[in-house]
Amino acid sequence: MVGLAARVQAVQSPIIPIVGNWIRQYPGTLSLGQGVVSYGPPPEAIAQLAQFHQATDVHEYKAVQGIPALVETIAQKVQAENHLILQSRDQILVTAGGNMAFMNAILAILDPGDEIILPIPYYFNHEMAITLANGRPIGVPTDRHYQLQLDQIAAAITDKTRAIVTVSPNNPSGAVYAPADLQAVNQLCRDRNLYHITDEAYEYFTYAGAEHISPGCFDPQQTHTISLFTLSKAYGFASWRIGYMVIPLHLREAIQKIQDTLLICPPVISQYAALGALQAGRHYCQQHLVALDHKRQMIQQALHPLETLCTVPTSSGAFYLLIKVNTPIPDMTLVEQLIRNYGVAVIPGSAFGMQKGRYLRIAYGALNTATMAQGLDRLVQGLENIVLDL
Repeated sequence: MVGLAARVQAVQSPIIPIVGNWIRQYPGTLSLGQGVVSYGPPPEAIAQLAQFHQATDVHEYKAVQGIPALVETIAQKVQAENHLILQSRDQILVTAGGNMAFMNAILAILDPGDEIILPIPYYFNHEMAITLANGRPIGVPTDRHYQLQLDQIAAAITDKTRAIVTVSPNNPSGAVYAPADLQAVNQLCRDRNLYHITDEAYEYFTYAGAEHISPGCFDPQQTHTISLFTLSKAYGFASWRIGYMVIPLHLREAIQKIQDTLLICPPVISQYAALGALQAGRHYCQQHLVALDHKRQMIQQALHPLETLCTVPTSSGAFYLLIKVNTPIPDMTLVEQLIRNYGVAVIPGSAFGMQKGRYLRIAYGALNTATMAQGLDRLVQGLENIVLDL
């Protein structure tokens, strides 16, 4: 048999398809697993499809960077909302989702053997992308509240380090990093000649007074910050595959080479829809935050009786909670048992780099309140029975 590339064999298997396959084996399972929202795109996005169908040249290849109207709308958004200072519209690149934006960045800055620092817990696709590019992901623990530990990040830097990645609001923990800590990371990258790759997929999803800030605002010349965004979460746009990145101008040619090789251009029909979504604006997402916050509090309340069995930190962002379960059972086994015996799915924390202890990520964006209550009942019962039966 012809062999596989070693770099592919080194990449962890995608956890979402694995858990999805278990769910299909047990019909009726309620998923508190995959990170999606329960709502779809705004009407303005769908209305733009008529404009797409009326145009005469939309079935041709378009610019690698993105269609001009969308690029301009993104430029206005990142300047007004994220307070990023642009020297040129060429700093913006529309991508096929946030994961592609991250891969573009990694391929542009990484040579084989180079290192990227990832605070743990990390988003698993980031670790996978670095490994796939023959780089070395260097995990650095956060504290017990999943906040950055700046001294440990600084200590992890070597002559092979190329970037520090932050994800805030965080997937999988729901933590929102303190603005001062993000500023400190950004300054550290400037001082040590590194890139700060900042994934802001959940920029609008904050609760209980938490504040999101874009680290690129601390880099007025945009020389070392790579800012990544996506429409998948805020605009119910997961299947449309549209994200975008704001990059230092000196990376433009390299990243365009990569995107032209992998994609040529993002799907044009999706770009039209994205234009409509951004015209609807952040209010479209924010009108759903009250319901999401209610579900966030439901989880905290439902898990409170398990405080002797689980550690349940407070989550103030995204739509996730990462709990620690006091059990010797491997987290993959725990997830499989919850699905098979109790009809509820969550995601194992080991996929996010949490190797010391047993952690589970609970997602609350996809289910309505009534269905989520059923799922939480099953989860609580399952954890009580599995852990106490040992």
